[in-house]
Amino acid sequence: MRETVTEQQAGMRLDACLAALSGLSRSAAARLIEQGAVRLNGTPHDKKTAVRPGDLLEWQPPEAVPCEAHAQDLPLDIVYEDDCLLVINKPSGMVVHPGPGNPDGTLVNALLHHCQGRLSGINGVIRPGIVHRIDKDTSGLLVVAKTDAAHTALAEQIARHAVVREYRALVSGGFADDTGTVSLPIGRHSTDRKRMAVIRDPARTARQAVTHYWVLERFPGISYLSLKLETGRTHQIRVHMSATGHPLLGDTVYGGGHTPFEKKHAALLNGQCLHAIALTFTHPQTGQSMTFTAPLPPDFEALLSLLRHASP
Repeated sequence: MRETVTEQQAGMRLDACLAALSGLSRSAAARLIEQGAVRLNGTPHDKKTAVRPGDLLEWQPPEAVPCEAHAQDLPLDIVYEDDCLLVINKPSGMVVHPGPGNPDGTLVNALLHHCQGRLSGINGVIRPGIVHRIDKDTSGLLVVAKTDAAHTALAEQIARHAVVREYRALVSGGFADDTGTVSLPIGRHSTDRKRMAVIRDPARTARQAVTHYWVLERFPGISYLSLKLETGRTHQIRVHMSATGHPLLGDTVYGGGHTPFEKKHAALLNGQCLHAIALTFTHPQTGQSMTFTAPLPPDFEALLSLLRHASP
């Protein structure tokens, strides 16, 4: 497979650029580079090499191997499905894929059962299908690829910011303006490898991240936001809101959970109050623009109702 580096990917590391263009995970892209299966302008390069506009990137997709996850008959809220893809409304509390501490009960386990093996193997594993992820305690929409062609096309749309991902969130504090943009680089936390953080030290590894937000409603000490991702870094909305002094309600990992409202209504807060409400992309086979929406989950609606009734 081959792709030409665009202005948008200029300056990215080779492994990051390959991941963005191919749909591979960052670690899978790095492994391919280390195995010599990737050429930049015809020759192998180190994974840290910075790419330039016009560079030709060629790679041999990894050979698919059986997925270690097993199929489980778990409920799925399927918003849309065809031969190429599915759009899923994931509930809060469900992990997207198996990992340490979450060997089963995940979205991947449910998909293996529902799709009977008809999922993409683009990351070198037969049938996972996952194009992008949302956190365990974030609810809402994500798209799943059934074929490698669909996976590659959707990943390319994400890489060039052509997929529109809209979220709803309840955050601490008020905003002076009705709309704004947070543009801060994100990388691994210096001491806690499970967390992400805004990285201002140019000597440390970080990736630029951009989040746009709009204030939908204002309550005493709390704001209801609409947010759109321009980039898609791990925990991006949670990190950006925390860094600007507005941690998400219920997000104890990034500074939430301390307002009187949160303490009073802790039973309704099972993790961060964040919902992926809308998803727009171009269908990889038909070329049609498709938009899907998912209603706020009951706990989120209940919190909003409490805030509205308490406001003067």
